[in-house]
Amino acid sequence: MPVVVTIARPSVASDFSDARAFEIVPFDQPIVDAMNLGITRGDGIFETIGIVNGIVQDEEAHLRRFARSATILELPIPDPSAYRAAVAAGIAALGVTDPTTEVYCKYVLTRGIEGRPLSPTGYAFLDVNPSWDRERTTGIGVVTLSRGYALDIAQTSPWLLQGAKTLSYAVNRAVLREAARRGADDVLFTTTDGYVLEGPTSSLLLRFDDSYVTPTPELGVLHGTAQYGAFNYLASIGASTSYRPVLISELMDADALWMTNSQRLAAPVHTLDGRSIPVDTEFTAALNAALLARTE
Repeated sequence: MPVVVTIARPSVASDFSDARAFEIVPFDQPIVDAMNLGITRGDGIFETIGIVNGIVQDEEAHLRRFARSATILELPIPDPSAYRAAVAAGIAALGVTDPTTEVYCKYVLTRGIEGRPLSPTGYAFLDVNPSWDRERTTGIGVVTLSRGYALDIAQTSPWLLQGAKTLSYAVNRAVLREAARRGADDVLFTTTDGYVLEGPTSSLLLRFDDSYVTPTPELGVLHGTAQYGAFNYLASIGASTSYRPVLISELMDADALWMTNSQRLAAPVHTLDGRSIPVDTEFTAALNAALLARTE
């Protein structure tokens, strides 16, 4: 059964100090006020992490990104010790003993209850990961959809919160429904000036000969932790990696494409806008094995 861990003092200002600051509750027990800004306005942030054999993968990278999202939204800075403790308690309560069973956790911080003094809400939800075998092996179909702005939007309009992982996911859910209508599994966002960005829940990885590329996080793209893990693996086998702006026109020139995230890991793209893309089955299997084997 899923596990929910509420965090009584989720921000640095709340002075988290011990295990009494969180509580494990039944997963179907209501824990959020009807006027919580995370529900009514999407005014909050979250992270989704993978857990294998009880080990939280890329724990510190997720916590750093969580804090960065809070800074962008001008939220209270989350207390990393509180979230580490809540996730650890959730892992223990979930009680998964099979080392091959994958678990995921989504942890959240919202601004609190509308109309009341600042009282941020924090909690973590843990469950067994669904099977991603098909996506990791045979791959996924992807369509490109315009995000409706130019590549430099993060610099020209920082109030649009690019690069923050917010709870405001209506657009991301809408584009996935559009992808399904087009017979695809996922979406790759593009800009009005001809560049590619990321998926609604994933990062893009491209291979050109022996070089691997991902769109640069400095230009409104969330820095993906699975993508970062992929780059670490690639460095370990001597492959060249780089972050840079990627043109839409380069997509069909790539030898292979993957969409990566913390749950699905590396999903090879077999179709892009209806056009076939080669799938490197052997390399993808090695990459996913390395991502599953991460110990920090």
